[in-house]
Amino acid sequence: MKAGVARVVAAAEDPDSRVKGKGFAMLRDAGVEVVVGVSEKEAAALNAGFFLRVTKNRPLVTLKIAQSADGKTVRAGDDKWITGEDARRFGHLLRAKHDAILIGIRTALADDPELTCRLPGLERYSPLRIVLDTHLRLPETGKLARTARQQPTILFTTSDGGDGLRNSGVEVLKVIPDAQGRPDVGAVLSELARRGVTRLLVEGGATIVSAFRDFADRLEIFTAPLTLGNAGRGALTLETTDFLRVSHRTLGPDVLESFARRA
Repeated sequence: MKAGVARVVAAAEDPDSRVKGKGFAMLRDAGVEVVVGVSEKEAAALNAGFFLRVTKNRPLVTLKIAQSADGKTVRAGDDKWITGEDARRFGHLLRAKHDAILIGIRTALADDPELTCRLPGLERYSPLRIVLDTHLRLPETGKLARTARQQPTILFTTSDGGDGLRNSGVEVLKVIPDAQGRPDVGAVLSELARRGVTRLLVEGGATIVSAFRDFADRLEIFTAPLTLGNAGRGALTLETTDFLRVSHRTLGPDVLESFARRA
C-alpha cells in the first residue's frame, strides 16, 4: 500500500482463521485492485500440506509402497530390496520433499534403516524421523538411536519407559492407544501438525500402510517386475478407487504410479 501498487494477483486465500482474507481486505480498503483465484488448483496442490495442517490439524500423508508384481512388500533372504536402484533414488527424492518420514517398529527392526536422504547435494533435506513402537522395542544400538542427536527422531509409543532411548537423543512420546493398543494414528498426526509438520511420508509394511490408509492423500506405488511367491510376504491389497492416477513413469526396470485422493 505504501509503494502505491495498483493491482495484486493472488492464487489462493490463506485458510488460517487468524488471517483469512484480512490482507486482501486491507488492500481493497486502500483502493488496491485484488484478483484472487489465478492458478488456484496449482496453488492448492503446492500448499496442500499447509492447508491440511490449518484446516484438519494434520499433515498431508503420502504412502510409499514398494511391491513385487504379485503384491508382496517384504522380500525374504539377504537381498532385502524389491525395487532397483533408480526407484530407490526416487524414493530418496521423496524423502527430501517431505518434512517427516514414518515407519513402524517391524521395519525398524528388520532393516535397521537410517531414513535419511542420501542423494548428493540433498542430504540437508533429510526429514524428521518417526517410529511407531508400541512396546519400546527400538534398540539403543540401532542406527536410528545412534544418530538421533544428528538427525531428529521421534518415537511414539503407548508404553511407559524409554529412558535409554531418550539418553541417546530420541524423543519418546506416549500417546493414546487405538483399539489394538497401538499408537493412535489420529493422535500422532495431530502432534506432528502441532509441531509444524505439513508433509509426512509413510514408508512401511502392510500393517503401517493399513493403519494410515484412511488418512492417505497421496500414493506412490513402486512395482518391480518380479514374482516373489513364497519368498515374499506382506501382501497388501490397497484400494485406489478413491484416488486419481496423476502420473505413470518407468524407473529402470520398475514402474512408479502416483495417485492423489479425489476431491
